[in-house]
Amino acid sequence: MAGVKAKWIGGTQFLASDEFGHEVVTDSEGQAFKPAELLLAALVGCAGVDVVRILEKKRQKFSAIEAQVTKHNAPDPPWTIEKIEVEWVVRGRNLKEKAVRDAVHLAEEKYCSVAASLKSELVTTVRVVQEGEEGPAAGVEGSEKGSR
Repeated sequence: MAGVKAKWIGGTQFLASDEFGHEVVTDSEGQAFKPAELLLAALVGCAGVDVVRILEKKRQKFSAIEAQVTKHNAPDPPWTIEKIEVEWVVRGRNLKEKAVRDAVHLAEEKYCSVAASLKSELVTTVRVVQEGEEGPAAGVEGSEKGSR
């Protein structure tokens, strides 16, 4: 099962690492990727790979693909992202507009797991570990599970 670990490294920063050892720092105060911006990067990174693959299958001769992502947050906490706008720019020779539009649509709506996951259930488990206690039961108190 693939996943990510995140570790607090001080202030408002967390170091996230994946199963392959890649790391990225997040920081809510802008000293690194803000977590919500990292979500947007994951969205266009995921969809972008699918756009590339689909355009290659459609034999479209593209030379560059860029995405500009804008988010619109709710005005009050937790400042939920209410709307995400993505502008794709695909450059190349003799590109068929319909092929490019179809590739983006398929990537975002059918193949991109990040886009689909924005609608998924969140299940949370909390485990509290008291420092200095030993034994298998240490830290199980305060455990709770919840979902949104």
